[in-house]
Amino acid sequence: MTTERASSGTPQTVTEPLRTHLRELKMSYVLEHFESLIQEAGAQHWPHVDYLARLIEGEAHRREDRSIQRRVALARFPVLKTLDSFDWAWPQKINRPQIQNLFRLRFIEDKANLIFIANVGLGKSHLSIALGHTACLRGYSVLFTTAVDIINSLSAAQAHGNLKRELHKYLQPRLLVVDELGYLPIDKHGADLLFQVISERYEHGAMIVTTNRAYKHWPEIFNHDTTLTSALLDRLLHHAETILIEGKSYRMKDQIEA
Repeated sequence: MTTERASSGTPQTVTEPLRTHLRELKMSYVLEHFESLIQEAGAQHWPHVDYLARLIEGEAHRREDRSIQRRVALARFPVLKTLDSFDWAWPQKINRPQIQNLFRLRFIEDKANLIFIANVGLGKSHLSIALGHTACLRGYSVLFTTAVDIINSLSAAQAHGNLKRELHKYLQPRLLVVDELGYLPIDKHGADLLFQVISERYEHGAMIVTTNRAYKHWPEIFNHDTTLTSALLDRLLHHAETILIEGKSYRMKDQIEA
């Protein structure tokens, strides 16, 4: 009686239990490629360890790709942006070396903050998303949100007695990106909720904040509560780098150039 063989020439009595184990271990790359690589290894006379190394390397790369995809999905970026696609020529004033240096992501390890200050349409959201995406690629957990969304979600959670759990969502990521601070006024209750996030993350996790308001105008954001604003700025700016971008809105570029 002849033994039924798989396409690689390996008996199915060997490959089928192996396939079962690989499925249980969720080693999808090895499952898909171990037979084809047997043929390549045989043709090129690879040592056994080289054959194994190729399989494990492929499995590791696939798992890393999936981890990146998962981190990017969890970050909830509205769109994906990169540093390469940023138009450096449009802003009238921008410190390019400063911004490029930020992409080393040292500020995340230092649990420090970045504050982008610019009028609308000058790329501060673009750069904050690009930084967040780069952080995902390098293994950091990230969450992108807006100041208003933080306040609304925490307010709703508080009303249902789930504030602590919802607050944890903003405290857990290694990097929290808070977009559009200052575009809408914030009442006392909202300011208190936002202060909780900033206070709890102080020296525990990095933040990126984008705003269209200079620091001296921040009391206007928080209902002219100078005490709360001072406390918030004290924590936010203690370990922080400010990035100023000046110029006209990129969204008006075509009309201006015309």
